[in-house]
Amino acid sequence: MKSKATGITLVAFIAAVVFSWGASLPVELGLGLSTRWDVYEQSLYLTGVLSIALMSLTMVLATRPVWLEPLLGGLDRIYQLHKWAGILAVSFGVAHWLVEMGDDWIKDLFGRGARLAGADASGMLDSIRDAAEDLGEWGIYLAIGMLLLSLWRAFPYKFWRYLHRGMPALYLLLVFHAAWLLPVQWWTQPVGLLLAPLLLAGSLASLHSMVGRVGHCRKTRGRVVSVRAHAAGITEVVCQLDADWQGHRPGQFALVSFERLEGAHPFTIASADQGDARVTFQIKALGDYTRDLASRLNVGQPVLIEGPYGCFDYNRSKPGARQIWVAAGVGVTPFLAWLEECQNDPARAPAADLHYCTRDAASDPLAARLGELCATLPSIRLRIHDSRRGERLTADQLAPASLTRRGVDLWFCGPVGLARSLREGMRKGTGARLRFHQEAFQMR
Repeated sequence: MKSKATGITLVAFIAAVVFSWGASLPVELGLGLSTRWDVYEQSLYLTGVLSIALMSLTMVLATRPVWLEPLLGGLDRIYQLHKWAGILAVSFGVAHWLVEMGDDWIKDLFGRGARLAGADASGMLDSIRDAAEDLGEWGIYLAIGMLLLSLWRAFPYKFWRYLHRGMPALYLLLVFHAAWLLPVQWWTQPVGLLLAPLLLAGSLASLHSMVGRVGHCRKTRGRVVSVRAHAAGITEVVCQLDADWQGHRPGQFALVSFERLEGAHPFTIASADQGDARVTFQIKALGDYTRDLASRLNVGQPVLIEGPYGCFDYNRSKPGARQIWVAAGVGVTPFLAWLEECQNDPARAPAADLHYCTRDAASDPLAARLGELCATLPSIRLRIHDSRRGERLTADQLAPASLTRRGVDLWFCGPVGLARSLREGMRKGTGARLRFHQEAFQMR
């Protein structure tokens, strides 16, 4: 699911690229698009510029720039933008390739006479140009393959992440293609002045990734001190981290590596920061790796944690707005951290309605934990929805009894389908201004 902020950012980025291309046309063509060859060549340039510009954006976002988190709403949103920018980059790349393939068809249909004269080239320069064209063609084939594997959810993550490491090298090949084939005069025009820093930033980001420096300054080592398998396929893992752990805010997550070959997985930190460099994860069995996690982990086993990341924080709610917290299944983990932090000063806990959806409350250890934490926080009103007893959460149950001018801040962590249902129902059923906060845990 693409967030509103992601869509706005992509539209603004594409608009800036198109505007810079359009501003360069008068200088390039003089009287404008006067012939079919003008249209063909400018279509070729525009699709190519859009593709490489969006690829540059994906490379920069892949470095996990923490400084962008406040602007985009967290690393999960940054990766969402990374994903859609990559999809659009390949789409424009395919369009670029199709336009290029239309060269011979246009010549057969309209002849060569109207085509603009190209620069004379021979010898080494001609060979380099041919190499740049060939690299671009094969590069788009590889990019399409990488995109299809990324979208194919059944393809194992542990294999996909190794293939994905080849993207920086592929990007650098496409940079060579773009830089060499873009007309020289364009580099002094608006499109070149925009494209040059994008290519430089993307190239530096690619080299940063290739030498394994992404997230390096935010990595901390530690060891597993407790592993406990609960009912409902949940494994509780407690880790003691080294002294260089910088602490975390409740609601944040970390990229956790228990095994080097498996790589890092994003897990929400389910405990508040007590200043002792100890973190707790409640991990749901959602795949092959997490399903066997309890049997694969041992006390004393080393762990590598990168983070913390994320901006899922109720303190970002608008002052005076009504707060509604909704958790489903293991999506309760950020709320557990919130409630733990509130134990330090119950009087400062916000007024909020907390709804927890579970399949079987009687056997759910997280439901029991919620009850313990909320018992000491009178401003938090807990309601558990037990699907085994036919209790389903609907938007009507969330509609506030009294509306305020500040509207409603709804904090949600759970299945995408439930989020969509609640968001649409709340917006239709109440006249309140709704701000819907949701993490987007789809890192590929």
